[in-house]
Parts: sequence; structure tokens; C-alpha cells
Amino acid sequence: MKNLLATRFNIAGLAAVLTFMVFLPSLQNEFVNWDDNLYVYENSFIRSLDTQLLKSSLGGFHAYNWHPLTWLSHALDYAIWGMNPLGHHLTNNILHACNTLLVVFLVVRLMEVFKKTAGNRGVSPSFLNERSIGITGAVTGLLFGLHPVHVESVAWVAERKDLLCGFFFLLSIIKYTRYVSQISAPSSINTASRFFNKDYLCAIGFFILSLLSKPMAVSLPLVLLILDWYPFRRTKSLRTSWTAFIEKLPFLALTLMSAILTMFAQKAGGTMEQMQFIPLSSRLLVAAKSLIVYLWKMLVPLDLIPFYPYPKHISPLSSEYILPMVFVAGITATCLAVMRKNKLWISVWSYYVITMVPVLGIIQVGIQSMADRYTYLPSLGPFLIVGLMAARVYERVAALHRWRVIVPVASLFVSLAMLISMSYATIRQIGIWKDSFALWNYIIEKKPSGVPFAHYNLGVAYVSKGLLDLAIQQFQEALRLKPGYAEVHNNLGVAYASKGLLDLATQQFQEALRLKPGYADAHYNLAIAYESKGLSDMAIEQYQMVLGLKPGYAEAHFNLGFIYLTNGSIDMARTEFELGLRDKPDDYRARQILNSILSK
Repeated sequence: MKNLLATRFNIAGLAAVLTFMVFLPSLQNEFVNWDDNLYVYENSFIRSLDTQLLKSSLGGFHAYNWHPLTWLSHALDYAIWGMNPLGHHLTNNILHACNTLLVVFLVVRLMEVFKKTAGNRGVSPSFLNERSIGITGAVTGLLFGLHPVHVESVAWVAERKDLLCGFFFLLSIIKYTRYVSQISAPSSINTASRFFNKDYLCAIGFFILSLLSKPMAVSLPLVLLILDWYPFRRTKSLRTSWTAFIEKLPFLALTLMSAILTMFAQKAGGTMEQMQFIPLSSRLLVAAKSLIVYLWKMLVPLDLIPFYPYPKHISPLSSEYILPMVFVAGITATCLAVMRKNKLWISVWSYYVITMVPVLGIIQVGIQSMADRYTYLPSLGPFLIVGLMAARVYERVAALHRWRVIVPVASLFVSLAMLISMSYATIRQIGIWKDSFALWNYIIEKKPSGVPFAHYNLGVAYVSKGLLDLAIQQFQEALRLKPGYAEVHNNLGVAYASKGLLDLATQQFQEALRLKPGYADAHYNLAIAYESKGLSDMAIEQYQMVLGLKPGYAEAHFNLGFIYLTNGSIDMARTEFELGLRDKPDDYRARQILNSILSK
């Protein structure tokens, strides 16, 4: 028994170490200007481990989400590494390696429980020997750890939430599996007493932590019900099904609360506005297409793109959408047809679809149609099928005595070839996330028809490096592709202002405000432009509008304080500096000016 456990620890550990090593190149990557700014390098409240962090994490919808544990994770990284991206990437790598370890343990544990329940029914599945269980766990774990489709979740610092959510999601299932292994059937013990089972409570606890990391974990209660049906075979009658459902009530209540908070967060960030312009029928067509495309990308991981723009034209008569609908219906029908003989297929397909539902765009959030990062947990289903097939093929070939010597050698050769090719593809994919320039240039190259969002962010990256002419070109291209893009007008104004073209800058800020009234950043930039032109009264008016929209805008308080100080309004200047430092206490220059005012 000890040797068996040691073997499984070695398999899981080796998969985790290989995963960590393949992702080492990401430690050389920089932050990118796509959400990394919101999550890390422009996020002021993660810069101190104090009550303000807890207040901001628990009580606010920052970056259009509610995931306080993710904010705590970034705050811990900042406390250790500051703004060195290496440390933030290192944490992601470690988490992904740990998740790979958990995947191996989970797969092995699921197969053991299935073997046990089958034995209790007097059935002895011959293919579930220790070797085949080990092969299945190893193949599934390595696919999960090394597949290029997971690069986005690991090499992108802002996707820390994916990794944390996956970590606790997997731990919750592992604990639930341990709980199930202690119970032969849902009706075998008193319903009330099972709520106080240690493993059951741990499963709930890890589920809570998963939801606090990313709300995509809401699918877990349904996943547990699928496992109850197969492979655990706990729901054989109406009574046992009802008991299993009652067990999931705490999970379902937590899911409902998380879903409500997420809806509020997304609405507060305005990320659900596009849904009102896209009919449900079109969203369902895109969802069906995404289900099939994701499977294809897992099978053939080529042309993985960090940003898949939402299609402009969606026709139910187009083969682009008809064929995926046919495939989804065909896979579902086939799984149901063979369900009596083999429940594995419908169980895995159900897991894949259910874990995908929150991100299929049926409730559309954002401007993307799909994203590689959405496959992080759903990919477990297809990868498990591949692992089982690999184990079955190995066992059948190994049973042929004349091939007994060749099989291990051939298997080792094939395994190494697959590992090397997959690792190579993953390392290349990591390079796409090297910095903002590599990221957006790659997307623009892969989408020659034009992605306004990519040109806009590439322009922002050029501004940050002082390459203003290149930035202006990108902003103008973004406006050509998408006229009326308020954020582009605002940043084009910033580029013009940096070149000293204040009249052109003012026009752009005003246009941004015409397109998007209440745009605080455009008001702020317009105030700076007025101030630079010596129009202090107009600048004061704009700063006050900024603070009416965003009372915690520290820079607006500071700039308003400078104007008041210049005008001789000392008391008003002191008030503005005090208000600004309340929201940004680490601003050294503002603190010095306030101390100078107070000393007079």
C-alpha cells in the first residue's frame, strides 16, 4: 500500500514539476496593459495589508467583479515582490503546478471510488487495474498542465483568479469524493448527520474559497450531482436522488449568492451593455459554435488568440453556425444513445457543457465571443477521456505477448514526442504574453480584418513608452475601424497633449465626453488641458465634475489643490490635499506640500 501511494505521489509530483519547468519562460514576461493595470500596477488598495484592503475587497466591485480572495492574493504578491512582474508570474506558475498535482490525485481518486462502488455491486471492471489508473491520472494531469490552451490562465497575471478558483474547485471535489467513499449510498446514514461530516464541510469550505476567487465556480453543485449519478452511482431511485439533492442545498445557496453579486458587479462595470443589442437566438448560436471550437482547440491547439472578437454578423443559415449546432446535437444524441451501456460519455459531456455555461455568452459579458482561459476547468472532461483511452490502448496492446518488449519502448517514445511537441507549443504561446507590444501586435497580425480594441491598447502601450506618433497612428486606426470609440478619443487627446498640441487634445476630450457623458477620465484630462492653457477656472470646473463622478479620484484632488494654492486659497488647497491623501496616502509629493501648508 505504501509503495502504491508513493508511486502515485511520484506521478503527480513529476507532472507538477514538468508543468512548472515548461512555464518558466513566463517569469521573464512583463505586465500587460490589459487588466494587469486594474489588478496590479495601477491598483492602489492592494498596496497595503490592512483594513482598507479588506474593505475594498469585500465591499467593492473592482474590475467589474467580486472576488476578494483574488485581491488578497495580489496584495500578498505586492507585499513580497512590489512591482517586479517576476514574482507575480512565479505565483501563477506555482498555482498552476499545484493544480496539475491535484488533477492527478482527483482522477486517481475518482477511479478508485468508481472501482469500489462497482465492487459493491458485484462487478469487477478488469480494465481498472493499478497501472491503468496511474496511466489515466498521468496523461490527464500532463494534458491539463502542459496544454497551450491554458497558457492564457497562467502567463497573464490578471488571470490569477482562474488559478485560485481552479485550486479550490479541485480541492472541493477531492474532499467530496473522500466523503462519498465513506458512504455506500445517500440513504445509508442519517441525512442530518452527513451535514456535519468533516470532509463534507471541507468541500463546502473549499467551494466558498473558490467562489471568492472567481464566480465561474458556480457550476460545482451540478458537477457534484453528475458525479453522484456517474461514476459514484449514488442516485439509483427517486429517494436517493432527493437525498443527494438535499446534500447540495448549501452549495446551491452559495451559488445563488455568488451569481447575484456577480450580476451586480458586471452591471456596475457596464460590461453587460452589449447583451441588449444581441438577441438570445444569436447568443445561443455563438454558444454552440464556441462549445465545438473549444474542443477543436484542445485537439489541435493551433492559432490560439488571446482575443476573439464577437462576430458582427450571425446568421442561422450560415454553415459557420449550422454545423456546430448539428455537432452539439449529434454528440448529445450519441451520448444518450449509448448511455445504457456506457454512462461515461454523457457524464463527461454534461460536465463539459455545464462548466462552460457561465462563459458561453448566453448572458453576454464583455466584447469577446470566447477566450482560451474559459477552458481551464472544463477541459478536464475531454482530457480525462484522452487519459482513459491512452490507458485502454496500452492495456490492450500490452496483453499481446509478442509485443510485450516493444510496448513499453514504443509508449515511452510516443509519450516523449507528445510531451516535447506540446511543451514547444506552450512555450511559443507564452511568448505572446511577453509584454503589451507582443500581445497586441500578435492579435492584430492574426486578425487582419481589424480589432479596434487591439489597436487602442497598442496605442496606450506606445504612449507609456513616449512613442507618441506611433500611438496616434494606432488610435486613428482604431477610430477608423470603430467610429465613436470614446476611450480612443480620450487617449488620442492624451497623445496630442503630450506633444503640446493642446487645441487638438481639447477637441478629443470634448468628443469623448460627447460620446460618453460622465466619463471621469476624459473630464480629468480636459481639466489638465485647460490648466496647461492657463484657463484655471475652466480647469477647476472640470476637476469638480471628476470628483462628483469619482469622489476617490486622488489625482483630481491634488491637481485642484495645486490650483487653489497658486490662487492663494490656502484653506481650500489644504482640504483638497487632505482628501486626496485619504485615498492615496503614499503620494510623497502631496504629503510634502500638505506639511508645508500646515507649517505656515
